[in-house]
This record gives sequence, structure tokens and C-alpha cells, in this order.
Amino acid sequence: MTQTDGQLMTGAQALVESLERMGVDVAFGIPGGAILPAYDPLYDSKIRHILVRHEQGAGHAAEGYAMVSGRVGVCIATSGPGATNLVTAIANAYMDSTPIVAITGQVNSHAIGTDAFQEADIRGITMPITKHSFLIKNVADIPLAVKEAFHIASTGRPGPVLVDIAKDALVNSAPFVWPEELDLPGYKPTIRPHSRQIRAAARLISESTRPVLYVGGGVSLARAQDELAEFVAKTRIPVVTTLMARGVLPDSNELNMGMPGMHGTVAAVGALQKADLLIALGTRFDDRVTGKLDSFAVGAKIIHADIDPAEIGKNKAVDVPIVGDVKLTLQQLTEAMDAYPAPEADAWRRQLGTMRARYQPRWEEDPDGRLSPQEVIQRIGQLSPPDSIYAAGVGQHQMWAAHFLPHEKPHRWVNSGGAGTMGFCVPAAMGAKVANPDATVWGIDGDGCFQMTNQELVTCALNNIPIKIAVINNNALGMVRQWQSLFYDGRYSNTDLSTETLPNFPMLAEAMGCLGLRATNEEEMDAAITRALEVNDRPVVIEFVVHKDAMVWPMVAAGVSNDEIRVARDMAPDWDEEIL
Repeated sequence: MTQTDGQLMTGAQALVESLERMGVDVAFGIPGGAILPAYDPLYDSKIRHILVRHEQGAGHAAEGYAMVSGRVGVCIATSGPGATNLVTAIANAYMDSTPIVAITGQVNSHAIGTDAFQEADIRGITMPITKHSFLIKNVADIPLAVKEAFHIASTGRPGPVLVDIAKDALVNSAPFVWPEELDLPGYKPTIRPHSRQIRAAARLISESTRPVLYVGGGVSLARAQDELAEFVAKTRIPVVTTLMARGVLPDSNELNMGMPGMHGTVAAVGALQKADLLIALGTRFDDRVTGKLDSFAVGAKIIHADIDPAEIGKNKAVDVPIVGDVKLTLQQLTEAMDAYPAPEADAWRRQLGTMRARYQPRWEEDPDGRLSPQEVIQRIGQLSPPDSIYAAGVGQHQMWAAHFLPHEKPHRWVNSGGAGTMGFCVPAAMGAKVANPDATVWGIDGDGCFQMTNQELVTCALNNIPIKIAVINNNALGMVRQWQSLFYDGRYSNTDLSTETLPNFPMLAEAMGCLGLRATNEEEMDAAITRALEVNDRPVVIEFVVHKDAMVWPMVAAGVSNDEIRVARDMAPDWDEEIL
């Protein structure tokens, strides 16, 4: 659809025209009464609309699309329950700084506040979990609001923006006027870091003997993997990559110590705890990384670089704050190091390398011969193409996927970090496949997560989105069961999900238009993975029946010091004799 400025348009036409001008190629959504006027011009639009089965699925699909493509994801819902069903995905996007624009219909402007049919104050509901929100009552305001929404969502620290449009604003008409420039006086994110802070950071780096690069999801969001690689090559500083940053530096790099935190590697947790300098890049010192905050990295000075000034010093006092785009920060830090000698950290690198080799994540085989979930996930990574994209649900399988998949390339790892949203996997994998249709896309899901949003496999089957879902089925809410085992004397209250035959996951998959497979041993495991990789005309679901009591190790219990990390129930690493 092509229109010219000044032409009379309905608000619905203006909305679709504005989305097209922003370069939107796909939107995920469900029509309903208040948003229905927008679906009429959408019928003739070049925008691909994917009709999902639940609005939460639309939101997570928009997130998966954004994470893989680096573009703004778009989801659409109607008023009331349609809009509130988006809330979980919006909150998830806010926590993980994912750029999405959520467009919702609203009741007629004169009815707002009257408890009209399907009315909900979605702007008020989402105010704490959006970067900004618009309530549009005037048709003439739609083009500007859309352009501002995409700008706000994608610049500075990315995040979700809500555009709520009253039904009469969609129905009424006004001349279409596309804003050539934006004037947002209250929104001016700092992009370029201050040179004085860069020099101060370079000096601290040069003086350190146990430096660590603490790399967060902001480095991935900034598409700064090349700048990070250059800085690491130049300084030879060891690196840890948080859950949201897996793949931004290849795991095969000898300086990558892996993922830190509650279920991080011993080398990564030890590196942070024993460092004399943390160079924190695009990360927010989350409690899952720091453990008990007052015991975290107590001997370290801290350089914290982030585009969001509110994050700097929020949880941990900082010696050198750097506000700005982390891509530019890394470029300037690399240049600044020309004036300073590299840190003398040979002994430190050797110590961490020893720990990395000694305490690789591993698993114990099930005494009854059942499949180990870690082996299943590792085998998927070994048999799949190197450019494969992996989406994960939340729980034990997420942590195993973070450790045992091959995280060698950026923007190939899609998961819910800050919010920890069960049900994220299937719709996020769908969005990732839409963003990169030529890539193999696996969803690594648990039987609990899968039963929350698996209806989106119908969407995938109908829209030729052939994702592959591995259901790691231990018939339990695995991570909760692990905590009950460790901290509640094995009192497994309400964590058993099903019997071994209910639900029948392959039959459920077949009913939704997918190929359904089951594997219970190593021979069946390899055969099922191979078969899934051969099928590209429909989605594939493989149920891997695994033993119930596999646990995620290493582990730091909630609320305790990272110094208390365990590599098994009663086994701690000997890092005090290795890192002095």
C-alpha cells in the first residue's frame, strides 16, 4: 500500500501506512473488536501478519524475531484481555532490553474510564514495564506516535513500547502527515562515552594483575561482538559471558571462562570472586550473577560501562563509570590501550585456564540407564549445523543448554533471562525462524514450559515455520524439584507434572500438524535428532524421556556468597589453592 502525505486516511490506514514506512515486514497478532479496524487495511498490506493462537505467543514471537534480527519486533492485540495477555511478554522484553512495539486496540475514547466492554487500562498496567507508552485518541496523532515508538524502542537501552489506540481514532479520518523529524526533549540517551572516563579505565586495566571482562547482554544488543573480540585479542583479559551474552565471544576462545552466576562455571564464578578488576560491559550486576551482594568480588575495583546510567552504581559501587554505547566504548578502550602497557596477568590466565579445564560442566549417568538430559542437549548441538539458532524455555533445561550447546556465534541464543518466563521457548523459536528462515531453529524446552504455549505449533504448521522442539521430559517441574530435593528434604509438593504416558507428546504434536517423535535411549536419540534435521516441511517435536533426578551443577544457593559454589551436592571446588 502506497499513500502520499496529505491524503485523507482513516486511523487504521494511517497505522498500517506508518508501520510500512518504518520497514515492518512481519507482525504477530490476533484481531478483536477494538483493533478490528486496523485489520482491514492490513489485509492489503505487504506486511506479513502471522495469526497466533494466544497473545502471549505474539509477544514472545516478536521478542524472538527482535533478538535474532536486531530489528524491532511487532505484536498486535485487541483491548481488554487481548492486551493483558501481552503483559507477560512485555515484562519479559523490558527485563531483557528487547526492542518490541506492542500495538493494542482500546475502547472508544468517550467510553474510556466507564468500564466498557473489554476495557482495560493497558497503558497504566504496563507503565512500569515499558520504556514509554502512548494512548492515542486522535487519528492525526497516529503517524507521529508510531515513529516515536520505534525510535524509543530501538535506541539507547532497547525495550518495549506500547501504542494503545482508541477504536474511534482507528475509524475516523484525517490527512496523513508523516513526521520527517522527531522532537523528544526528554529522551536523549548518551551514546558517546566520555574520553576522560575511557582514559581512567585504560589506566586501571593497565595496573591490574587479575582483570576480568564481565560481559552482559548489552554487548549482544549493541552488536559489538567484533569490538569485543578485538579488545580481548589486544589485552588478553579473561572473559565471562552472562546468560544473555552466550555466544558473543566463542566458547572455544581459550580466554572465555563461560557463564557466571548461580549455575555458572567454577572458572567464571571464581574469576569474578578473585579478580582485582572487573570490567563490566552492558550488564546490570543481577542477583543471579552476584549471589550475596556484599560478598561479591570484594577485592575488585570496578569499571562499569552501560548505556543506561540508572544501572551504574545501582547494585555495586563503581570506581570508573562509563555511560555510552558499548560498541563505541569498546572501540575507544581498544584505542586508549595503545597509550598503556597491557596488564601483567600471565599467572592469572594460567590459573583460570587450569580451573576451566578441571571443572568443566559434566553429568552423572542415570543408574537405571535412562537418557541424561545434558547428553541430549549436547548431542543436538553436535549434530546440528554450526549456524543453528537455539531458543530455550526456563528451568533446568535452560541452564543445561547454556552450558552444553555450542555457543560459538552471536545472536544464535534466544532465551528469557531477567523475567525467567516459562512458556517462552515455542513462540520465541517461531519468531526467530521468521527472522532467519534459512537457519535451523531448535527450541530446547521442558515438559512444564512446553505445556504452557505449545499451541503456537499450530501457528507454525499453518504458516510454514518449520521449527524443531526438543521436549526434555522428566515428568516434573525440574528446577523446583531440584530445590525441593536440596532444601526441602525431598518433599516434592506439586512438582510431578504427569505420568510417562500423559500427555502423549508425539500424538499431541501430530494433532497440531507436526512430526512427533520420542526417544528413550541413545540409539533412538541420535535417530530422532537426525530425522528432525531432515524434515523441513513442517515443525518437529521430539520427546526425550529423561531421568527425573538429574540436577544442574555447579550451583550457588540463593542468597549465599558465590564463594559457596558447589560442583555437586557435597563437593566444593579447590579454588582457594588455585587462585591466590
